[in-house]
Amino acid sequence: MERDDVDHLDRLARRIDSPGPVALVDPLSRNLLSGPQGAGLGATAKWSLSGRDIILYGGDIGAHVPVTVSVENVPATAGADLYWRHPVWPGYPVTTGMELTWWAEGLRHSGAAIAEHRLEWITTTGAVLATDSSPGIWPMASYVPLFAAYVRPGVRFSHIGMWEMGASILAMGDVAAELVSARVPPAGEGTPPYSITRYSHAPSPGNGALRDIALELVEVTR
Repeated sequence: MERDDVDHLDRLARRIDSPGPVALVDPLSRNLLSGPQGAGLGATAKWSLSGRDIILYGGDIGAHVPVTVSVENVPATAGADLYWRHPVWPGYPVTTGMELTWWAEGLRHSGAAIAEHRLEWITTTGAVLATDSSPGIWPMASYVPLFAAYVRPGVRFSHIGMWEMGASILAMGDVAAELVSARVPPAGEGTPPYSITRYSHAPSPGNGALRDIALELVEVTR
């Protein structure tokens, strides 16, 4: 690894800037949402709502019960918004320049009146930096802006109605065409918090400018 990367990991491992936990985003993950959330199942606390305009039904009855979305009002000044929540952080961890694809495929398949797909970019302090949006029919792809540390995906509804939540996908890269053609959407793999329990680094053989890093991670559960 290059020296700057080593220094960054060293600060994380030794908890210089924060006690943790840390976020680890698997570059091979096909869906950053958790499994139940990506499938639209379980506790409705996995989503946040815009006021009283939206009601979620069903999921709180059991871990594998589908969630149904009921939009009972659409304010004249704005649409009714539904956002996917991360269980620990203000949003899903991201880095500047990363490209993401977002699609509420299950709601679209259910015929929901989706006016927009939305990606809300959030700073390390939890403040909303900016919001990107696109028409609600197809997946949206967008780059993470400067100073964004988290993203909160969501949708804006244009009309009232009731629909099953179904599957949703937050993936790295522009995979819109792949998602549209897929018969089965990728299951959520999650971005859980981790604690670094063991750490070592040493010069790479033959090149003192590079270093080998070893981290032992344990998932933090609540």
